[in-house]
Amino acid sequence: MMKISTLLAGRAVPFGPPGHLSAIHKIPVAGRIRIATNGLVCDQQGDTERHGGPEKALHHYPLDHYATWLAEHPEFAALLEHPGAFGENFSTTGISEEHVCIGDIYRAGTARVQISQARQPCWKLNVRFSDPRMARMVQESRRTGWYYRVLEAGEVEAGDTLELLQRPHPDWPLSRLLHCFYADTLNYEALREIAALDLLAESWRKIAVNRLEQRGVESWLRRLTRPASK
Repeated sequence: MMKISTLLAGRAVPFGPPGHLSAIHKIPVAGRIRIATNGLVCDQQGDTERHGGPEKALHHYPLDHYATWLAEHPEFAALLEHPGAFGENFSTTGISEEHVCIGDIYRAGTARVQISQARQPCWKLNVRFSDPRMARMVQESRRTGWYYRVLEAGEVEAGDTLELLQRPHPDWPLSRLLHCFYADTLNYEALREIAALDLLAESWRKIAVNRLEQRGVESWLRRLTRPASK
């Protein structure tokens, strides 16, 4: 078991280039909060095409990573002083991408949630940290955090435990998935396994299928680079 040390939510506000919105700035919320299909009912997303939705209902980022980021980049000290810098809903200690697997099912308060995918860092992290390299650095570090889908609605509050109920894919910790996607990018045997992971979000399985078909890696430039104004 692990404890949700901080529960966080945010509101969509203008962010980055004109015409863009984001709720990446998350702040702690107190009391029991309902978790529905799309996540915490008090949380918002600025770009509902790319963020939020059933396959990205809740974002979990380990607080343990903060110390590493601070050691590598002391200029981020003010932002790393409290949880929420990475837009997370769940903040915990003692667990990371090496310890959780695709398809893991957890009891979170009275809700049941399932790990659906790792995070694919985007340009909004560059704006958040005032550093045009940040999204790429998160990707290369593979300290990305992960997302849950909601299997059973319920309520949660800071201090509740996350209890592992099922682990259907113990051979696929998120650290392995991230290594395949961002380091060993054309390992065709691994890509075939990823494409067949029924509990992995469809968007990730499609990437694996495309790499197998095209024998190449998709461009990351648009996702990692700050866009022009709308």
